[in-house]
Amino acid sequence: MSKQSKGRRLAENEAQAVARAVRVSPRKLNLVAELIRGKDAGKALAELTFSKRRIAGTVRKVLQAAIANAENNHQLDVDRLFVAEAHVGRAFAMRRFHARGRGRSASIVKPFSHLTVIVRERDEAKSEEKA
Repeated sequence: MSKQSKGRRLAENEAQAVARAVRVSPRKLNLVAELIRGKDAGKALAELTFSKRRIAGTVRKVLQAAIANAENNHQLDVDRLFVAEAHVGRAFAMRRFHARGRGRSASIVKPFSHLTVIVRERDEAKSEEKA
């Protein structure tokens, strides 16, 4: 009398990794996620490695986790992987205050984000055309 197990949400040729509560605003994180959308996994890793943005290291770790999930959990070919989706969502925002002159205060908002990276295996026909 236990609950039925949920089916897999992704297709058979996909794998994902999620980073929750990343301490950066969604707007800034989306700029880095935009760099890797649609690119081959190897090229995306290289681009994130040499990016000057602070959050690029975290995005790189999430992409590496997605590649590892694809290889170890779903037996996908690492050489044919590309970044199918990289989407960013808003998480919570810590609210702080900053004491100002004359007894006033100003609010400080420290936003957090969620990052989801989905890698997909290319079809064999398309990978042969590129080669």
